[in-house]
Amino acid sequence: MDASDHLLRRATPSALLTLGGAVHSLNAAMTKVLDRPADQCVGRNLADLLPESQRTAVESLVAHAATTMTVVMRVLEFPGPGSGRLVCLVEARLTRDPEGDGEQLLWVHSLNAGNDLGGLVIPFRLAAKAANLGVCMYSPQEHQLEWLGGAPALAMLFPEASVPWSSVVRRVHPDDRGALRRLVRSTATRSPWITLRFFTEGDGWHLLACQARRVQLGYGGPLRVFGVIRDDTKREARRRKALVALSAARQRAAEIAAFSSALITAATEQEVQQVLLTRLAATFGATGAALALVAEGRLCVSSDAGIPRLVAAVHGVSLDDPSPLPYAIRTGKPQFMRNQEEYIRRWPRGAMVPYFDQLESGCAVSIASLSPVAGQPLGGWAVTYDGEHHSSPDERALMSTLADLAGQALKRVRSREVRVELAMALQESMLPTLPKHLPGLEATARYRPSRDGLDIGGDWYDAFFVSDGAIAFEIGDAQGHDVNAAAAMGQVRASMRAIAACEPDPATVLTRTNDLLVTMDAARFASCTMLYIDPCDGRVTGSSAGHVPLLYVWDDGRHRIRELPGGPVLGVLADADYRGGTFSLDKNAALIMVTDGLVEGPSLPLEAGLERVATVAAQAAQDGLNTEETADRILDTMVAVDHIDDAAVLIIRRA
Repeated sequence: MDASDHLLRRATPSALLTLGGAVHSLNAAMTKVLDRPADQCVGRNLADLLPESQRTAVESLVAHAATTMTVVMRVLEFPGPGSGRLVCLVEARLTRDPEGDGEQLLWVHSLNAGNDLGGLVIPFRLAAKAANLGVCMYSPQEHQLEWLGGAPALAMLFPEASVPWSSVVRRVHPDDRGALRRLVRSTATRSPWITLRFFTEGDGWHLLACQARRVQLGYGGPLRVFGVIRDDTKREARRRKALVALSAARQRAAEIAAFSSALITAATEQEVQQVLLTRLAATFGATGAALALVAEGRLCVSSDAGIPRLVAAVHGVSLDDPSPLPYAIRTGKPQFMRNQEEYIRRWPRGAMVPYFDQLESGCAVSIASLSPVAGQPLGGWAVTYDGEHHSSPDERALMSTLADLAGQALKRVRSREVRVELAMALQESMLPTLPKHLPGLEATARYRPSRDGLDIGGDWYDAFFVSDGAIAFEIGDAQGHDVNAAAAMGQVRASMRAIAACEPDPATVLTRTNDLLVTMDAARFASCTMLYIDPCDGRVTGSSAGHVPLLYVWDDGRHRIRELPGGPVLGVLADADYRGGTFSLDKNAALIMVTDGLVEGPSLPLEAGLERVATVAAQAAQDGLNTEETADRILDTMVAVDHIDDAAVLIIRRA
């Protein structure tokens, strides 16, 4: 069409653009919706004057109109005057410069969509559906809420397409209605996310995350409030489940630490018996416990009074007696029987059968032996349940571990050497075994306690698979060198495992772990480094909580110290925000994670200690050593540190 001045004399927004999309001239209405003076618009690309989210749409509009020489229409969002955005249907078509040499321009102007306002909200619906969100529209004048669509799963929230606002408010929890009103009255271009409890007839309460934005539909058109909705009901349930699991893990870690601490501080055999008989049943959720010690080939049994008949049945019997408690003690093989039927089937000649005959058929018993002394049986314990009980693998492992610790405690009491070896056993029992098969990676961890006989240390390491196929690695150091340090270490490690199960980013795991420890008012702080490694492409994502830097070693001997972004040590500052970083681990290259006991001492600054370990690791790489041999060689450098601290090292090499 032939262009003339009247193209810009319209009352609605209108502009002439170059074929590249730069503003040639525009009318007052267009300057108004762009919310800036004309001299700040002319010469600039129209895509740069609209919100960032509109860039692709504007570029597509201009390109299609310029290249196809056809009339092109598109819904665009303008900044608009005031607090709300303006959504218009825009037409673009070729014209000629009315004042210049006749060069081709694009005439871009808004169209009247008053008879089809629904067409203007289609982009909102599509964007919401792509983001798995729901979208609705509130009319302040009509006090009506219209459901526009989006994610199909959210449609059940509003079975009717349009509902009175009062009906919506009634379905919101009374404590959340004030937040809802503030949301729709907000004058911000885009409100913060808020959480509301919303009731549905079909399945009760939902937890909804909502965000609102004020939008004018068409130039001179009505003002509407658009709401974006995310259903966090399942997400919150998963979060609560994770917190319950975390709480249980924290409680279990505290119980283990308290159990072990009591064993360590027991100075006599009588005190060891007291610890076991007061804590055993509670630790395993049982109804009673008995302790049997071997004296001159026979069992000397004591109990917590929860199972008095068991004491009478086995007290004084020979260690060779054909019943499960003597058998477990003399062989070291634990016995777990979930009910009376299984017990009688496996031990028809057992001396405890009369006792079991007097109980309900669902009763259960778990038996573990204390660690022997110089190969000689020391004793064992039994915990009983009034109902049928199936012992999980974790429970069996814990019972065996605590039985070993109890045996060590009793052995050390008898030889007056209780504290050192029991502390070491607890520390080692709380450190995990790395997964045996890590696809594409080779990993080895080593821990060495301090050299001056201090109690339990707080150093730890861990490795486990996360949901996206990556492998998480962590190393850290809880403050102190006592049982409380071990308990703190167990809490932090259990917390990070539970949080990592539903968080795909190490920095977020550290942030949430810190928030949890601060909320718990934890008595100890901890430093930590956490990495997620994709074994397929070697991509490493990591963050640090005030911990020692990483060492990166190539197979040709090159090495460097790699600082990770992060934040302060865990458990000190509330609302601390941890940042993360990403880099690649080359094939045959290795990452070395250490605690400060290896690299820092009274006469050795941190930088020098890191360089020493890096040099040792680089030489090991040139010598063709594997990760286990490299870890042992690195631990040998601890002697040169002249430090009494514990030390841990974790090496990850990409195959």
